[in-house]
Amino acid sequence: MTSRLSDAELAARIAQGAGEVLLGIRHGDLLGGAMLGDVGDALAQAWISTVLRKHRPRDAVLSEEAADVGDRSTAQRVWIIDPLDGTREFASGTADWAVHVALTENGSVTEAAVSLPATGELFRADTVEKPAGELTRRLVTSRWGGSYETSYVSNRLGLQMVPVGSAGAKAMAVVRGDADAYVHAGGQYEWDNAAPVGVALAAGLHCSRLDGSEIVYNNRHPYMPDFVICRSEIRDDMLAALQQIW
Repeated sequence: MTSRLSDAELAARIAQGAGEVLLGIRHGDLLGGAMLGDVGDALAQAWISTVLRKHRPRDAVLSEEAADVGDRSTAQRVWIIDPLDGTREFASGTADWAVHVALTENGSVTEAAVSLPATGELFRADTVEKPAGELTRRLVTSRWGGSYETSYVSNRLGLQMVPVGSAGAKAMAVVRGDADAYVHAGGQYEWDNAAPVGVALAAGLHCSRLDGSEIVYNNRHPYMPDFVICRSEIRDDMLAALQQIW
């Protein structure tokens, strides 16, 4: 029998539960480095895949930590999962890592949850609110420095570049109101941003490819080369700046 949990509730419980599993793996500093990251990836994936088999056995799944088998891209309902977004951050003991859970239907995210377990935060598409307060004039970037695109946007719009860890942590900084934008042009996969984009859209933020086109998920090849998440107040200026270089 399938679960009576709604899709929204299931996504949230999976994101939070996998986060608790990962926190347990970090317990007592008994593991560290690459070994900690490998165990975290494997156990979070095993727990999530088992939960989805029990509660949504007819749905397809696309996950970073599982083989992409079957004709998944033709399925109507597909869960796109990143059991541990930011393995390097997780293994190094920082807080900038996340769990991503998204349900897509016909290429669009319909439910999503992003958990930031180290800070105890859970962002749900069905309950998230629009960022409050004034613009921060901040742009989140990789800890390894900004790309050409982020540097250009930063200079053109007068945004201070602020380094943040994983993709989920970056996106939720914008959702939370700690930053105004997240611009990515270095290539990702759908599991890196499906849940963050789903939550961000529900929060009233602008999300698109860098050329302003709609983000479509569950493609045959799940490579996602670029996207932008930003406050709606700077949408036009952001896309105008990106149009100059993209």
